[in-house]
Amino acid sequence: MDRMDDMDPTGSQTRFLCLPLWISLSLVLSLLGVASPPAGAAEPELTFDILFGEDTLGHQARDLQWSPDGTRLAYRWEDDDGEALWLLEPGSSDPARPVFRAGDAGTADDYSVDAYHWSPTGNSLLFESGGDLHLLDLETRSLRRLTGTPATEEEPTFSPDGSKLAFIRDYDLQAIDLASGEETALTAGGEENRVLNGITDWVYWEEIWGRDSTGFWWSPDGTRIAYYQFDEEPVASYPLLDFSSDDPQVHWQKYPKAGTDNPRVRIGVLDVATRKTTWLQTGPDPTEYLARVHWHPDGGGLAVERLSRDQDRLDVLLCGAGDGVCRTLLTETWPTWVNLGDEFTWLPDGRFLWGSERSGWRHLYLYDGEGRLVRQLTEGDGAVTSVDAVDAPEGWLVYTRYGAGALGAADRQIERVRLDGSRRETLAGEPGWNDATVAPKTGLWVHTWSDANTPSKTVVRDTSGAQVAELPSQPAAYDAASLPRWESFLLDGPDGVKLPARRLMPANFDPERRYPVIMYHYGCPASQVVADRWGSRGRDLWHKMMAERGYMVLSVDNQGSLFFGKKGEDRAYRRFGPGNLAAQKAGVEYLRRQPWVDPSRIGLWGWSGGGSNTLYCLLESPGTWRAGVAGAPVTDWHLYDTIWTERYLDHPDDNPDGYEKSSPVTYADQLADALLIVHGTADDNVHPQNTMVMSHALIEAGKVFEQAIHPGQKHGYRGKATRNFYERMTDFFDRHLLSAETPETPESPEDRPRVEGSGDPGR
Repeated sequence: MDRMDDMDPTGSQTRFLCLPLWISLSLVLSLLGVASPPAGAAEPELTFDILFGEDTLGHQARDLQWSPDGTRLAYRWEDDDGEALWLLEPGSSDPARPVFRAGDAGTADDYSVDAYHWSPTGNSLLFESGGDLHLLDLETRSLRRLTGTPATEEEPTFSPDGSKLAFIRDYDLQAIDLASGEETALTAGGEENRVLNGITDWVYWEEIWGRDSTGFWWSPDGTRIAYYQFDEEPVASYPLLDFSSDDPQVHWQKYPKAGTDNPRVRIGVLDVATRKTTWLQTGPDPTEYLARVHWHPDGGGLAVERLSRDQDRLDVLLCGAGDGVCRTLLTETWPTWVNLGDEFTWLPDGRFLWGSERSGWRHLYLYDGEGRLVRQLTEGDGAVTSVDAVDAPEGWLVYTRYGAGALGAADRQIERVRLDGSRRETLAGEPGWNDATVAPKTGLWVHTWSDANTPSKTVVRDTSGAQVAELPSQPAAYDAASLPRWESFLLDGPDGVKLPARRLMPANFDPERRYPVIMYHYGCPASQVVADRWGSRGRDLWHKMMAERGYMVLSVDNQGSLFFGKKGEDRAYRRFGPGNLAAQKAGVEYLRRQPWVDPSRIGLWGWSGGGSNTLYCLLESPGTWRAGVAGAPVTDWHLYDTIWTERYLDHPDDNPDGYEKSSPVTYADQLADALLIVHGTADDNVHPQNTMVMSHALIEAGKVFEQAIHPGQKHGYRGKATRNFYERMTDFFDRHLLSAETPETPESPEDRPRVEGSGDPGR
């Protein structure tokens, strides 16, 4: 998982629930229907049927893609006739129109478009459907099948002139001449778990490319293709079991765990006409990561970002496409680790953009073609989070960033700056979360905005910021304005630091009552859960539902989160756990100062890295929380992948003490609180081995705990298992946090300790 991002269990695959180690009567009842809200609570807006109903959450235009000339916007939208692919021409008098839906062009009514892509000429769309490729002519509306093999065609990519299509089949590069339909094998020897040509292995897909498996790139003139070749022979295999049939199947996954061998990787430049490959001379060290590939605008060479195995040095190499010879253009170093970014962009004149955290915050820099700094383009506290567009002819760079201040990272703004540094403008600075999808050439852009209490709104704007079109949306079955509202604030943290936090107050709040609390966290380096943006299905709406049912909900980000920049996240170097534990305990101290909180009824939960941190917090500070839910947790850091783990903890041989003390399994004998551990059997990211190892340690220590195992589910759950998980977690917290008696009259505020700067909400 890229940087162990703040994970919502909603996200990627299927079903069922194993019984826990012990079962209470209330659990059995909960399987028939989740516990009702506490007596006296108002009728809630949210229910599980709404949270997980297909038609109750509303929907918006999705999967937006601009045409190559920037004049048309394609998107998916479901109307009364079902989902279709639509085209919008912003600024024209023509309304948006559907251009394809199942049943069109002679397709079956259940034909599905799994993914689509504009052709470079803009006159057709490529469809991925059921593992095959089809081309839709936008003028004639005719659909042409390009492939029809038992194998799956992956990562289809047009040549720059649109005359050819390259793709991966059975781990080798193939190409189709679109005029003749002739197919050519460009590479040979690809084999699962052995040799991969033109497609990434798992760890590059997950940790380097952000879940993008594309491993090849056309040259600007379309005569060459640069591609990865992975040799996975050195990588150990991990078994994932499929229990869905009478004869369980084993899928062997190549997965390099911390301290073990990575795949050997090299980059070749293939001449499409001759099918000859020139291998780039990126250096003799096979343990280094070849993390990014960028063709030079003139097609004569490529920039390759090479990251050392210990990740404290990042070199930008300029390599000749013809001879493979490389030289160093730029080097970034950092005492702990260098974070990879996606900001590198060649300009037509051979200069390039670069993102760096050398100031402590990620900012953008302009370099000349020889790797000499021309100027810094962005600055100040707060960081750039993405480059959205570069309009070299007009001299503008559009980017997303967050600003200064203790709560600055809770928001996102869209800005643009002149490449000559002479002018900077804010395009979208309204408090909340602003996103931009910028069209090429025209400067039109899709602006999506939301805040923590307002669902997303999406419009199209021109270069002046004026709205020129609005995309369709259908409201949900609930009234968002009537739901409990997130409030962001600062609370007192360790060493006098103010920590970002946000809370949901219980519906129909009564200051004379004492309420239970659910705390949610993630806690890994450079993560963020305190965000002023709307979350729909899954975690955020579940939190609002729990507030309707009488809980307070609190989240706190620690000093290693995005709010504190690179120097903040460096606090986790070589040791996980203490920094996040200190922040969550600060949250508990804040709660204890509130007269309407019952400090004996506080729960904690998280998923993925948050699941790991939930275990660490409960085990290292027993009695602070009454109950915790750990979803898909890493329990022993030796079991997680090389790139992510070694970035922060170094190689296990160089930091054995850090690995041991950072791993929750080390403290299994300290469990004193109610615990539910959740995992999917098909999790190829955080392997279910982690939960098995933790369960064994808890059993050996004589500890009682609960466990939910979901067959067939990956790291992000899909289908009925998602609802099952949230129902199970609701029942768990109800049993442990709602079961205690609530005093009629809590002690008065005057009787409770008061602390200066107690962090009451206020933005």
